[in-house]
Amino acid sequence: MNYKNKDLCKIRTITTFLSLNDRKETWNKEIIKASKFCADLSTEFQKNNYTVQSVRIVTNPFGEYLNTDSLENAKIDLAYLSELLNSANTSGVRIRFAIGEAKTQEEIEILPELVKEFGDLCNVCVNVGTDDFGVLDNNLIQHCAKAVSRISTITPRGEGNFNFTVNFNCDPLIPYFPASYHRRELGDRFVIGLETPDLLVSVLKEFNGATNDKDHNKLFEGYYNAMSEALQYHISMIDNIIDNSNIEKPFKFSGFDSSAAPSKNCSSMVEVYEQMGVEYFGASGTVEASSLLTKVFKSVNGVDLVGFSGLMLALTEDVGLAQGTIDSNFDIHSLLTYSSVCGIGLDTVPIPGDTSIDKISALMRDTGTMAFRLNKPLTVRVFPVPGLNTDDITSFESDDLCNCAVLNVP
Repeated sequence: MNYKNKDLCKIRTITTFLSLNDRKETWNKEIIKASKFCADLSTEFQKNNYTVQSVRIVTNPFGEYLNTDSLENAKIDLAYLSELLNSANTSGVRIRFAIGEAKTQEEIEILPELVKEFGDLCNVCVNVGTDDFGVLDNNLIQHCAKAVSRISTITPRGEGNFNFTVNFNCDPLIPYFPASYHRRELGDRFVIGLETPDLLVSVLKEFNGATNDKDHNKLFEGYYNAMSEALQYHISMIDNIIDNSNIEKPFKFSGFDSSAAPSKNCSSMVEVYEQMGVEYFGASGTVEASSLLTKVFKSVNGVDLVGFSGLMLALTEDVGLAQGTIDSNFDIHSLLTYSSVCGIGLDTVPIPGDTSIDKISALMRDTGTMAFRLNKPLTVRVFPVPGLNTDDITSFESDDLCNCAVLNVP
């Protein structure tokens, strides 16, 4: 039973959700509270041989605590917050920060400059809703598209868009950035997010090595059972560690985001598809396998599931998916199609640097329409890459990003 190997399941994030107010003298107490809790819980996990990759702090909408009367005032407040975060003790674990959601046109307009200056300590999202007729707020979408375009021109290689996303039908308490946001009325919470592609690949290889069955239905039933059992085992173990920990818990545990959350430093989700008999990600059978994987992530019992808890296809965070763009195995509409049976939408997708605001907006409307029509959380995080055209190869320098081919926006 190799799936019990804790090296195969990493804790991508301990994400705390708290509220700040406009009294700056209170911020330090809140940051210390969150950083101490994250450090203590990280130590508990590490004692039990689970690796913790990052800790994160998410706030209520930043307009509720930052001085947004001007860009300069907002920068002054964020600089102070950055000092607090940089001095926080998290036992050497990487700390990331999300300033919550932007809710007005004025707030969206200052985002590009804030992202440019504060980077990974300024993750931010916009939640776009619908009117009484179910039509998306296109005015808000247009402002978001302009922000995406602006970020692409003022940050190196357009990488600043890694820190900004547009949410459709997304609830609070998503532990992954930059879709995370919080609401004051929920109180202080925390959520655990995992990185499990290594686990999924391992159990599928073990299953395939032990079966001679060629029946498609039985194979898929076997894939489901193997992955579900493995995921359940680790989530139950981690939940038990939290329950039995004697550390002070000023944050209420809200559950897990069971998404696999791939990164460039673990197995690719493409390997998962290949182990399930799909010739390559994008080939016939990709939708069927995506649906099964989503069912696996939703199968966990005994804990609350929050956030996406679904299949993440983060294009430039997954080596295999990035290579698939170079091999022309799929296009941007394929990714949108797969989102109909999974999630997260269009995530970290490089597009031509000269893509118009109208095209970016239309792409957002397509994704948002699907999110509300199918009642599922979807996001759009695209990277217009300055100077690059369709099929050109990116040259990202961020430690989080893989290089891949630029996808066309029809």
